[in-house]
Amino acid sequence: MAAGRGMGISQLLKKVFRHHPSGPFLPSSPRINHEESVGFIGLRALSILGVGASGLLSFATIASASYEAEHGLEAPSYPWPHAGILSSYDHASIRRGHQVYQQVCASCHSMSLISYRDLVGVAYTEEETKAMAAEIEVVDGPNDEGEMFTRPGKLSDRFPQPYANEQAARYANGGAYPPDLSLITKARHNGQSYVFALLTGYRDPPAGVSIREGLHYNPYFPGGAIAMPKMLMDGAVEYEDGTPATEAQMGKDVVSFLSWAAEPEMEERKLVSYCNLSAELSSVLIAKCNLCV
Repeated sequence: MAAGRGMGISQLLKKVFRHHPSGPFLPSSPRINHEESVGFIGLRALSILGVGASGLLSFATIASASYEAEHGLEAPSYPWPHAGILSSYDHASIRRGHQVYQQVCASCHSMSLISYRDLVGVAYTEEETKAMAAEIEVVDGPNDEGEMFTRPGKLSDRFPQPYANEQAARYANGGAYPPDLSLITKARHNGQSYVFALLTGYRDPPAGVSIREGLHYNPYFPGGAIAMPKMLMDGAVEYEDGTPATEAQMGKDVVSFLSWAAEPEMEERKLVSYCNLSAELSSVLIAKCNLCV
């Protein structure tokens, strides 16, 4: 019965190949035997699977490229030193990062949630911070005569705004609105690594990609075209502590500063959690010791 079924399949294949030749490797000779027909079926199945797999891979590649073009290239996950369970911020890096923000970023980007007093004990002494705040002029008032006046800044003042309003900011930046950086590392997916990759990821556009005048190519920015030019270049600032101001170093330091700004209570929270955990473990150990007695 099996032999008869095999012969039937062989005869059927012969008819198909005679009427639909598929090339020199599929002859229509009447001498095709059962083993050859099975081999031909296998070859055809493999070719179909190969075409299907190739098509799926091509579709996946196109879909991935389309997603990256629309949403931006996924930033690598960098090992930030303060990310550990018991790790703290690098306060020297925070100080350097504040210097980068002041000298490179503050002319366009605000940090409206940060006051000068927040820096005391974190990156500067109280005296240093008071002197820094006094360098700005703040519109205050009204006075006893009902008039507004300007005064030197003080610790309770927020960081100054680079623009009077959003319209002024857009006008100065070709229609783009520079975002406030107070919470930027929390407002973006994989925020710390994203900001670092964005700041250090500028490059020439690939072949076939045109960037409108006034924009700059950055694969980590959604759409690939960003209004902000490359700002971090080796030697852009001169660090007070003598650290070489390479592009990567400045990127790391300003991200450390922005991470602290977005989560200034992180160290205290970790310390409280550690103390609570230690207390719980101590209670468990004492209870076990009492049971042993």
